[in-house]
Amino acid sequence: MKTSMFPLVFSTSLALFMPVEAMAQKILFGSCSHQDKAMPILNAINRENADLFIFLGDNIYGDTTDMDDMAEKYQRFGKNPGIKTLREKTPTIAIWDDHDFGENDAGVEYKQKESSRKLMLDFWQEPKNSPRYRRSDGIYTAYMYGENDKKVQVILPDLRWNRPALNSVGMADYQLKRKPNNMGPYSPSEERNASMLGEAQWQWLESELQKPSAIKIIGSSLQLLPEFTGWESWANFPSDRNRLLALIKKHQVNGVIIISGDTHWGEMSKVTQNLDYPLWEVTSSGLTEEWKEVSPNKHRVGKFTHSVNYGELLIDWQQADPSIKLSLKDVDGKIFSQQNISLSSISPYQN
Repeated sequence: MKTSMFPLVFSTSLALFMPVEAMAQKILFGSCSHQDKAMPILNAINRENADLFIFLGDNIYGDTTDMDDMAEKYQRFGKNPGIKTLREKTPTIAIWDDHDFGENDAGVEYKQKESSRKLMLDFWQEPKNSPRYRRSDGIYTAYMYGENDKKVQVILPDLRWNRPALNSVGMADYQLKRKPNNMGPYSPSEERNASMLGEAQWQWLESELQKPSAIKIIGSSLQLLPEFTGWESWANFPSDRNRLLALIKKHQVNGVIIISGDTHWGEMSKVTQNLDYPLWEVTSSGLTEEWKEVSPNKHRVGKFTHSVNYGELLIDWQQADPSIKLSLKDVDGKIFSQQNISLSSISPYQN
């Protein structure tokens, strides 16, 4: 296995301590990888020699209640030569979305989530003593990398286990009004406090946000900042979206960056309203899946793509004010969208 350039401490009882050998950290991420499709993009990803790869969900397309079928799909995914190389060379962590949870757009009602949980965590080689196997409300987790003033925390919420039913606009409204505008069939929940996360996970997330780190990467399986695509997103549950943004201000959390998947397109978003610093989101989707009708997004910055893509977060600690490059890359590893920000620009609080 590749030796990481920075120490790794899991939120579980497992801890690996590795030497810091460089002043840059390269974190790659992506989502939506169908086990029965070729993945030439993995050639570019494996050339990167990254310190970490984050799978953001729909890592396989299970879409079944037959767990033998689900297991076979994980096996086919794992046998892909590019996936095998990636897992041999690069530390990988993962959260699920609907298709590897079990069914398209599924939530709390999915009957096989306990069995699906075990298959997912076994495949990603989660330590057997991990709380992710035992929690009654999902597989959310967090990881802490680095030391002292160079800590990077990755927080992976579970947006499936507790998610209540979606609010649909109805087929006629979708066909006549939404579809022509490249928007999906869902609208915000009509229940004021409806939550994808559930209260126990919210308490956990609030606690994680308060742990010291220079950068906090929230790896969301669904888009968080865009409003409103009509597809699955945090915008379907406004109380969740508002609560997270409020917690960042309440606890004066520096350095938050969001990465997300699901959409089958890639784009960057930025929100500044009601916040003390710009909040960036990089959406990378998919590794195999494409969607030709990109939905409107008033928070979009720069180019978008409906071709396969992966994301990169590159941190240069060598500068007095560390720089962060947020990039989206194509099948050949070429950058098609990039934003350069300084750590100070997303760290206004004196902690």
